[in-house]
Amino acid sequence: MSTNAGATERARLRSMAVLERSLRDRGVQYAAGVDEAGRGALAGPVIAAAVILPDDAMIAGLDDSKRLTPARRDALYKEIADLATAVGVGRSDADVIDTVNIRRANLLAMKEAVEALSPAPGHLLIDGIDAIDWRGPQTTVVGGDARSLSIAAASIIAKVTRDRIMVACDPEFPQYGFARHKGYGTAAHLAALEAHGPSTIHRRSFLRKRFSLASA
Repeated sequence: MSTNAGATERARLRSMAVLERSLRDRGVQYAAGVDEAGRGALAGPVIAAAVILPDDAMIAGLDDSKRLTPARRDALYKEIADLATAVGVGRSDADVIDTVNIRRANLLAMKEAVEALSPAPGHLLIDGIDAIDWRGPQTTVVGGDARSLSIAAASIIAKVTRDRIMVACDPEFPQYGFARHKGYGTAAHLAALEAHGPSTIHRRSFLRKRFSLASA
């Protein structure tokens, strides 16, 4: 990386650390970023992650997981896991999503991820608009995976974790192509659903109208 490019990247990372620095200046020891992956998929779980980064952590290339290639996400996943003060992961499977709805299932997964952190966080920075059922202070951040280093780190942990789960499901359900589309509604996935109907890991509440399913 050139000198100018390196300076630009350091400035970008510093701008993404403003929320964490503000909390640290107020005496918060452990600020945790929280994000999810898989909310819009037709199959598989929604995965949430919570990450506490060390003070002044600077991980080159750290960004919203959606902006990164799979190879870059994998590399950053390892770097985050090695560097982080704490990482927690939560999961809500398709049956939970069908029972309580995707929004509530997502919040349950986020709560599980936060409760898995050790040390416990002093403040949460949560991507989006929904707070979770948690005893401590929290701040929701719209577009947080592009505005906060710890939320961006959580987005990568959640995305890579979920992608690996869907790849692992592929041999059990080879007709759907989960390793390729990770459960999202691509044309190939929809064609497979038309041909074979939903599997046990599909979210029946998402498919009810299209496939005339009687119940979730």
